[in-house]
Amino acid sequence: QVQLVESGGGLVQAGGSLRLSCAASERTLHGYTVGWFRQAPGKEREFVATLRLNSQYAYYADSVKGRFTISRDNAKKTVYLQMDSLKPEDTAVYYCAASNTVITSSLRSQSAYNNWGQGTQVTVSS
Repeated sequence: QVQLVESGGGLVQAGGSLRLSCAASERTLHGYTVGWFRQAPGKEREFVATLRLNSQYAYYADSVKGRFTISRDNAKKTVYLQMDSLKPEDTAVYYCAASNTVITSSLRSQSAYNNWGQGTQVTVSS
């Protein structure tokens, strides 16, 4: 079981930026896929972005493509989500998730991830 801890959320004005961090307890994340999901009030949790750590292939939801960037720091066992040009509709609790058994066809499915963080709130004001 991998322990994941998110940080970096907060309140920002529309057009601003935030960087979320997901720190893992695992000795190594080799072979893992680490993703970000979000859940807005009254809505279902949705896929945001994910990164295959071995290949560094990244995948994004259409709603964030070109604005968000997922990256990693192997030494710190941390995955980041850089969020630029934020919009009020990006307001949500953001969750980090990880798995070492995700197949490509399931990358955007939350059921494919078996390790989850506690979430961090992102609020974008208009």
